[in-house]
Amino acid sequence: MRIVAGDFGGRRLKAVPGRATRPTTDKVKEAMFNIIGPYFSGGQSLDLFAGSGGLSIEAVSRGIDRAVLIDRQYAAIQTIQANVAVTKVPERFEILKRDANRAVTALAKRGEHFDLVFFDPPYAQQKIVAQMAQLKELGLLTATARVVCETDQNAQLPEEIPGFTFVEQRNYGITVLTIYAVEGS
Repeated sequence: MRIVAGDFGGRRLKAVPGRATRPTTDKVKEAMFNIIGPYFSGGQSLDLFAGSGGLSIEAVSRGIDRAVLIDRQYAAIQTIQANVAVTKVPERFEILKRDANRAVTALAKRGEHFDLVFFDPPYAQQKIVAQMAQLKELGLLTATARVVCETDQNAQLPEEIPGFTFVEQRNYGITVLTIYAVEGS
């Protein structure tokens, strides 16, 4: 696993040990960023199920100013910390060991706003539609925010979600990328 492009391009990243987390392949990551970017001129990203932190690190490498990474597993948090250290700019990352729903509530109380959100939950625990609604309800999304969902083929995310516009869906073997924009952006 590596950072594909940008300021940190080519640097190696660690995967979370064990089988509880599955890293996004470089091929899928490259395709994802080609759809949503590929580069950014600032903004903030949120990764609710950060795993190794690879998606957020890639986003910062490609121009996102700051990333908030959330995971509830201790092994994932340790891996994220090690991977962020590879960037040599740890101040551009905030790592929270919390349940995604609790973290979202805390971020809303702080008045945070995000331009890019990554959803890559454990395949068996996908509640993406409800969590997207929660982000919108709590005012955590900017008017031009993009939401990137990485799921398996069983998830079958709908094209129509209130408050969001369907952008694109692509299949990469068992992995499916579904991208939404905040409605009206």
